Amino acid sequence: MEMGTRRFGRVNWLGLYTLSAREVQRFLAVWTQTLVAPLTTAALFIMIFSLAIGKARGDVMGVPFSTFIAPGILMMTVIQNAFANTSSSIMISKVQGNIVDTLMPPLAPLELVIGYLAGGIARGVMVALAISVGLVLLLGIVPQHPIWALAFVVLGSTLMGAIGMAAGIYANKFDQMAAITNFIVTPLAFLSGTFYSVSALPPVIRELTHFNPIFYLIDGVRYGVLGVSDSNPWLALLVAAGSTAVVSALAWNMFRTGFRLKN
Repeated sequence: MEMGTRRFGRVNWLGLYTLSAREVQRFLAVWTQTLVAPLTTAALFIMIFSLAIGKARGDVMGVPFSTFIAPGILMMTVIQNAFANTSSSIMISKVQGNIVDTLMPPLAPLELVIGYLAGGIARGVMVALAISVGLVLLLGIVPQHPIWALAFVVLGSTLMGAIGMAAGIYANKFDQMAAITNFIVTPLAFLSGTFYSVSALPPVIRELTHFNPIFYLIDGVRYGVLGVSDSNPWLALLVAAGSTAVVSALAWNMFRTGFRLKN
């Protein structure tokens, strides 16, 4: 135990807690932007789609269309906010030149990954809880399998938080980050079954959709909330967990090697 220097045992608990608390407090300081705004956007999505095509669309997988899209919009909002939390934190620190304040303390690469992920997961879960309360009050949607829904929300927040870390480390300018968001993250989110069942897609596109890890997050949350899904929830859990492990390992390696951070 090196109490005055680096860490207690093998883990720098104080440093890990400090980084995690900073990442959480960073988005709580602007809660109207990070928590209220996503809730408003999700409500507008549901309202517009319900009013525009809800009645004409009819039931999807045995549930009304507005009910069917609600879990997908919830997860889409969660992953966008988890990605934004970690990517913006690292990107802003790099541009302002104060990323060194995070890299200089005695924090191991894994501790850096966990610390940044804590903020992304916390923001994603808070957004999910806020939207879930709205779904119960406005649409009367009560989760059928809440543990499953929570598991996929946490996995989705972790996966997109890790992708956000990798994107924040890779990008050197805000336009590069915007390109990653607009041409990778957003298409993956919208083309993942958020607003439709993949069973209605042409065979080729349906097969391609199954290579999109976001599809399994959307489908898993839909199973947790409504009890219906396009794929086996256990398969969705396995794919989501595997994708999260791979991307988290990539972010860890970037911190370990100092890729675009220490030059």
